[in-house]
Amino acid sequence: MSDFSGMEDLLQDFLQEASDLLSDVDNKLVDLERTPDDRSLLNDIFRGFHTIKGGAGFLNATELVTLCHWTENLFDKLRNGEMKLTTDLMDTIMAATQCVRNMFGELAQATQPRPASAEIVGALRFALEGESAVEPAPVQAEAAPAVAGADEAQPAESSAESDEGGPDWVELHRAITGQDVSAGSAQSAVVPTPASGAVLPPAQLTPHFPPEGRRVTDKPGVSISGATSGRRMEDKAGARESTIRVDTARLDQVLNLSGEIGLTKNRLTSLRADILAGRNDTDTLHALDQAVSQLDLLVSDLQNSVMKTRMQPIGRLFQKYPRIARDLARQLGKDVELALVGEETEVDKTMIEDLADPLVHLVRNAVDHGVESPEERLAAGKPTKSIVRLEARQEGDHIVLIIADDGRGMSPERIRAKAIEKGLISEEEANTLDERQSLNLIFLPGFSTKTQISDVSGRGVGMDVVKTNIQKLNGSIEIRSEPGKGSVFIISLPLTLAILPVLLVLLGDQPFALPLSLVREILPIDQDKIQEVGGRHTLVVRGEVLPVISLAKLLGWPQDRKPEYGVFMQTAERSFILGVDSFAGRDDAVIKSLDDFRPRGVAGVTTLSNGQIVLILDMKELLGSMGEQRVATRAQLLLEGQIAAAA
Repeated sequence: MSDFSGMEDLLQDFLQEASDLLSDVDNKLVDLERTPDDRSLLNDIFRGFHTIKGGAGFLNATELVTLCHWTENLFDKLRNGEMKLTTDLMDTIMAATQCVRNMFGELAQATQPRPASAEIVGALRFALEGESAVEPAPVQAEAAPAVAGADEAQPAESSAESDEGGPDWVELHRAITGQDVSAGSAQSAVVPTPASGAVLPPAQLTPHFPPEGRRVTDKPGVSISGATSGRRMEDKAGARESTIRVDTARLDQVLNLSGEIGLTKNRLTSLRADILAGRNDTDTLHALDQAVSQLDLLVSDLQNSVMKTRMQPIGRLFQKYPRIARDLARQLGKDVELALVGEETEVDKTMIEDLADPLVHLVRNAVDHGVESPEERLAAGKPTKSIVRLEARQEGDHIVLIIADDGRGMSPERIRAKAIEKGLISEEEANTLDERQSLNLIFLPGFSTKTQISDVSGRGVGMDVVKTNIQKLNGSIEIRSEPGKGSVFIISLPLTLAILPVLLVLLGDQPFALPLSLVREILPIDQDKIQEVGGRHTLVVRGEVLPVISLAKLLGWPQDRKPEYGVFMQTAERSFILGVDSFAGRDDAVIKSLDDFRPRGVAGVTTLSNGQIVLILDMKELLGSMGEQRVATRAQLLLEGQIAAAA
């Protein structure tokens, strides 16, 4: 049975608000480490912990209340000048915030969170009681500072109440449940101390900082010291937020448009009655044309407005990355600052969660691989602090994400050599690759420049995950790098996944939809110019040898005639010409997913204006189904062409 029976809605509201608040606290902690005397930051962080504590007290989550109380007392001393912020103290605070996030995970499972580990409690007690002392005296196990509503004097509590001016959470809880927060949890309010009864100094605190952070959907029960990753557990991999925050102005716009559509519908109903009654004069037909045109505009505006309700600021996603960069840089002994740009840029809600893992890998790679050590940077004439930039902006109907660093950059020659060493490509293939294609080798599964595997990198999985997830979102990723200057990763994504611009092609009389983002050019196919290289049909387009693949052959359909037109398409792996019979135009397809049954190579379906159902093709999956024997890479074609020319 749930520990929060009858309070499920309140619990979900708390988790959503508190998770956002904690992410903001994490960012402010990173800023505070750079400017430890910033009183404004100290006050903001103090209020953040106090607000979380108030909500936790209302839910009777005693252990969370206690941990937040200890932490806010720390910041009360810091902002009053009674303590100085040190590196060890910041590690303690970071460990406490991660423990708070872990408790959120347990609350998400409708269970009361367990007490914080003895390591964290001991470090907090040492910071509070031993920071100013020359030799910290042993502390006997005793009750923690009283939770909200207790009779003990709490300086931090009283000051916070006056600052916030918020509700009395204890009285509110008592009024609803008829229970006293402190009465039913006196035993559980006792904070455990280390087994020896002594306070652990910060030097003995060795928490693990899961760089990815935790979500409220995480499985509870993994302690900080034993956690290996902040990612979701397998059984929660598909969990997504079921709610969304929408600006009331956008809802008002949707309401107004729906009202205007209703009026236009009434006008069309009246005109239909007139036409059925035999009134087919010019004025009636003109009024009908005007009404239909107005309805078309209103529906288009309504569609755009509804799509905007799905848009969320990407800043909500960016919030966790400064903490990731900080923890990893400290682990590696580097000085790195993550600069966030364009946090107000709006992204489709469905993309937010799918972008989390790729951006984690890219930020971690920038800190681990891209950025040099302080000694290397000094030797190269660079400042010891490295800047990693995470930027988002909208360009037309696409969202562009940029992850850039000022580190050592990437060498195409070294990447090719490493790919050959690992057996991912042959020497012949490597010789045909240009700089851009060489850089793209890092996306191959199993590729890594690390000689030793660590808990950070070296397994050759991260960049493969990045490419796969970006392709799932119908996006693309580009790499630019200059040795000694740094690297830039540019991700381009469609503005929304609900509406997809497509090119309608015909195979006989049957239309198919191709994602327009993959289409580079449309050209006629002259059968006389098709050459056979290595048993494959190829066509030279502006000096580039491209394979020609028939759509009929790709689908396994009988081919009655040779294709007359070609669609020059480019995926992340290859460029090719898709042979089709004809075209039916361009359209903005409203995608309908096939959840229960999805044929291979079909991304979804859409409906044309005449009611005909059209399949939206997944070109990557179709090309993969043909196998390496049937589809050649550009490198293979160039190599075989060179051999044929030499013969």
